[in-house]
Amino acid sequence: MTDTRNSPRGFTIVSKRGLALVAAVTLLVGLALGAGLTRVLGSGSPADDSAEAGFARDMTAHHAQAVAMGILAAKQGHSHEVRTMGEDVAMTQQGQIGIMSQWLRDWGLNLNGTARPMAWMPDGDKALINGNLMPGMATQAEMEALQKATGKEFDRLFLEMMIKHHLGGVHMVDAVLADSTDPDVTWLAKGMKAGQTAEISDMQRLQETLAKR
Repeated sequence: MTDTRNSPRGFTIVSKRGLALVAAVTLLVGLALGAGLTRVLGSGSPADDSAEAGFARDMTAHHAQAVAMGILAAKQGHSHEVRTMGEDVAMTQQGQIGIMSQWLRDWGLNLNGTARPMAWMPDGDKALINGNLMPGMATQAEMEALQKATGKEFDRLFLEMMIKHHLGGVHMVDAVLADSTDPDVTWLAKGMKAGQTAEISDMQRLQETLAKR
């Protein structure tokens, strides 16, 4: 999903499922804020160059693109399934952006760091695409193509791009889980991995279904 400070406006959730997601995201953020308060009152916080801080910043940027893609799908998707999938992705990842941004505030760190993307990850430079894109992220040209697409072509592009995006996100999650013992970070990272892995399977099945229509 896109950063809350830069998220596109005018996106309206109209389904009952969407309303339920709003409630779920609100609860998720509340639990995370409570965990953050416990940290402030208790043990020390991650450093500016820590894997936890790097992950929070980079995954926020990664999610931002997924939110933008999800909002496009909710508005432009040809099939009901793609519109619903886009809505779910946008809502879930926007909520997670809020959690990670609050972590950085609680840790007394800037929301935006000065390090290169993936610098927190062992051999992170090798994971970058064309030297600057994090794993799974679409290029500007790909995002423009998605925005211009219509009908079944939009659905095809969205599912293809979002599957790739989720796979890249899971790669980043695995890296922070291997490095961090922070309970808040590992809790959210495990939730991200479970949710995105399930969505990858759902989108792959949807690809097969839509190909038959």
